[in-house]
Amino acid sequence: MTSKQRSNLKSIAANLSPIAQLGKGGVSENMVKSLSDALEAHELIKINVLTNAEEDAKALGARLADALKAECVAVIGRKIILYRRSSRKDFDHIEF
Repeated sequence: MTSKQRSNLKSIAANLSPIAQLGKGGVSENMVKSLSDALEAHELIKINVLTNAEEDAKALGARLADALKAECVAVIGRKIILYRRSSRKDFDHIEF
């Protein structure tokens, strides 16, 4: 992903609300499943990392991106922005 594409996705994500929170429990199998469904529906999601999380936001972002086969667009403070192109045909995909 180029820096221009990353910048474009960050500007789109600025208006998004976090759809999930990661805390003490960390990354569970159910969390990965629900985030995968959200990525399929929206392509771009924002996740909030709580202060009681066992890992820092960068490490969690990398783990989630790997588990979801997604791209970690950015980690800003305690917010993680993930992108994965949806496989749905009847969807307005994010254009770069």
